[in-house]
Amino acid sequence: MGNILKCFKGDDEKEDQYPYYRPTSRPQYQPHYPQQQQEAHGHGVAALAHDLLNFETLSMVPEGLRQHVTASKKAQNKWYQNMLEAYKNARTPPRTPAEAAQLIATALNWIQRADLEGILEFYKLPIPSLPATSSSHRPSSLPEGVQFVLNTLPVNNQNIGDGDGFTAYVATTDPRESAIVPIEVHEMVIARTEARNRRDYQSADALQSRIIEAGYKILVCSDEEVLARKYRIRMRGIDAPELKMPYGKESRNALVKLIGGKRTTIHVYCRDQFERYVGDIYCNNVFIQEKMLKNGHAWHFTTYDKRPEFAKWEREARAANLGLFASLNPEKPWDWRRERRNGEVQSVIPDEYADMNCEEQAPIYCSTLLCYLLLLDSMSP
Repeated sequence: MGNILKCFKGDDEKEDQYPYYRPTSRPQYQPHYPQQQQEAHGHGVAALAHDLLNFETLSMVPEGLRQHVTASKKAQNKWYQNMLEAYKNARTPPRTPAEAAQLIATALNWIQRADLEGILEFYKLPIPSLPATSSSHRPSSLPEGVQFVLNTLPVNNQNIGDGDGFTAYVATTDPRESAIVPIEVHEMVIARTEARNRRDYQSADALQSRIIEAGYKILVCSDEEVLARKYRIRMRGIDAPELKMPYGKESRNALVKLIGGKRTTIHVYCRDQFERYVGDIYCNNVFIQEKMLKNGHAWHFTTYDKRPEFAKWEREARAANLGLFASLNPEKPWDWRRERRNGEVQSVIPDEYADMNCEEQAPIYCSTLLCYLLLLDSMSP
């Protein structure tokens, strides 16, 4: 198992030295915990570290946890897998109860709030406070222009539309989300659970449909039902071929390989005219737009993004004839969309009026175009 974490290191004569763990790939580090943290099993930072090592070696979760949570043993095993992974990936092991609580809350951001609070109660750790909900609040460590950050659940392959857009879901246990879930959505979730308990599946399905209409969905994640909010995402600064274009499917498949089935972090800058959230996408510490550009799976969308590194990555892909640039003269997606729009506008004039001159066609054109636009508006999602 690689002996990833180390435990119970220290001199027995030093009473202020307590069990701890650290990833062996990190610098040697030995925190000192306050005397009051050496409590019974199940309490404090050291007990969390002990249980994570025990899980890594024996695949066992602490027995006393079941008194604090309602989830199944299988679900609890998944929790400890995620917490162990988060612990190993941390820059330094948590040294304070607040740091340990934040690690747990981040690693388990999809589970029910009651179960999350139960785990924290089991270890006698504080419940992380919710961040400010003001739209002007933005951590100073984020790039300029970022409005907020989304930490998504694993992205379903079927929710990836093409090489530059997808639909993502964020669990409402995420601190930012939990504060803004409408009360009517909470009520519908409770009513759906009650309907399922009495085996009234028709009512439960109807409530699920209403929850979806409200922009939320109940998903199964790690064998648990999770209420999540839907976000339509447009990747900032790139434009991929449409699916019906040459290389459109290849571009989408490239994005599926990068983010399909994985959690993503999205730095949201704005919303576009189609109400999509425009942002930079990160997955497993990889900048997704960089990968798409460097491998020739997308164009730099210079109309909306002037970042010089994006232009450089596209030039490199062109020079190496990678991806869509293996074609001698690949069509730009914005040109393809414009030609299709122009073709649709021309097609609204009925054939029987095609021989009329422009002045004669004008009123017919305006009337037909208005009907066409009204039809499109009624069909829009």
